[in-house]
Amino acid sequence: MPDSMSEQLRQDMVCEGLLECFHGLKELDKECFRALVTAEEPLTVDELAESVDRERSTAYRAVQRLLQAGFIQKEQVNYDQGGYYHVYKPTDPSKIADDMQRMLNDWYAKMGQLIQEFEDKYDQEAATAQSIEG
Repeated sequence: MPDSMSEQLRQDMVCEGLLECFHGLKELDKECFRALVTAEEPLTVDELAESVDRERSTAYRAVQRLLQAGFIQKEQVNYDQGGYYHVYKPTDPSKIADDMQRMLNDWYAKMGQLIQEFEDKYDQEAATAQSIEG
């Protein structure tokens, strides 16, 4: 990931890069998300681990990051005899896009505020320096 915004703007980026950019997700997280999107039905962690050829614990950590970011949903499936297990499916892409747009709007507002603070601070310092010199 590039270090500065100007570097980010110069590089080619694909839509999946938003997963990393907005939420700091890793390559494995993106692989797991793609696997869940392309699956015909929700998957267990074991099925997902097999799909991405990783250990169960590694896939579970990716699932937790995806859940925390809101990119997937967890559902409980109950056994007839009692007990249950969890399956995971992707969140509706329009909801994810709406959440990213909201986050981008919040970021934009915060950056606008910081830019104004920068301008105010250095305008004041320049004015103070000029009055001392003059």
